Amino acid sequence: MGLADFFTKEGRQARNLQKMIQRASDKHAQSPDRFRALELLRDDGSQEAIIGLLRRFSFVYDKTIEDEQEKEWIYHELAAMGTKVLPALRKYMKESDTLGWALRVLEQIAKGDDLRETLRVLCEQNDNSYVRDPGKKTQLVHFMGEHRDPAIAALLLQYLEDIDEGVRFKAVEALLHQGQPEVVAEPLTKLLLSKTEESRRIKIRIVEGMADAGLSVSDRSSVERVIDDLGIDAQTLEIRAVEVTSNAIGDAPMLPELLALSERCRLDLSKLTRPVPIEEVEAVMESRRCGLDTDLRLPVVQFQS
Repeated sequence: MGLADFFTKEGRQARNLQKMIQRASDKHAQSPDRFRALELLRDDGSQEAIIGLLRRFSFVYDKTIEDEQEKEWIYHELAAMGTKVLPALRKYMKESDTLGWALRVLEQIAKGDDLRETLRVLCEQNDNSYVRDPGKKTQLVHFMGEHRDPAIAALLLQYLEDIDEGVRFKAVEALLHQGQPEVVAEPLTKLLLSKTEESRRIKIRIVEGMADAGLSVSDRSSVERVIDDLGIDAQTLEIRAVEVTSNAIGDAPMLPELLALSERCRLDLSKLTRPVPIEEVEAVMESRRCGLDTDLRLPVVQFQS
């Protein structure tokens, strides 16, 4: 905008729009002032104003009830606008670090080819390479798993090779939920047999899911060997073996798998552990090291809520 434009009607409108966008995105603004800005953006209805509305999804207001109310209001207003929102929504989702509310809006305004094309572009923008925070990809994968469509199932396949184990696990669950055997059976079998896939819980989930869905496998003998290596009874799918790790592997990487195994085996962890106040931890551990602790249950730090 040049100096000459600054004093025109269009220039004033552009400045007012930017002020509304800033106020609507200001978590420190008074709630009535911010909500009035949101209403004005809704009434403006331009693509820039719609992006201003969408940006309200990107932060959490200190007052959680009002925060949820504002976001619900925006969600319903954008859904009512229909496909007009799509260009702004696609731009926002490319730039945003989170997709939760935006995907809810997408579900309401995009169907068929519009939905598939938007998801295709999102998958290109959020591929299976490394990112510091995989939360955005996890949200996308979960959303796609809820939409049973062969084309969407095909888009999910790239996440079976994601760098992040959590994303790969979510992709397996999403593909199993898709219920598209002609699309998912072979890729899941390939991942199950892969020597580079080190996640035990992913392979166990594949075995469980394929068995529940009745998916057929082409290399049955190889699959049965993997099932045996996992310590799973091929007939009952119950876990019948444990895996011992060396001291080179710390507790944190193993915790998700241990929790998954305990759930699978229906173990009541409360019977194997005992709560210990944090101020007593050192004394309890010293007693165990000296062989003076007769309680065989594992001490777990008890935090006050």
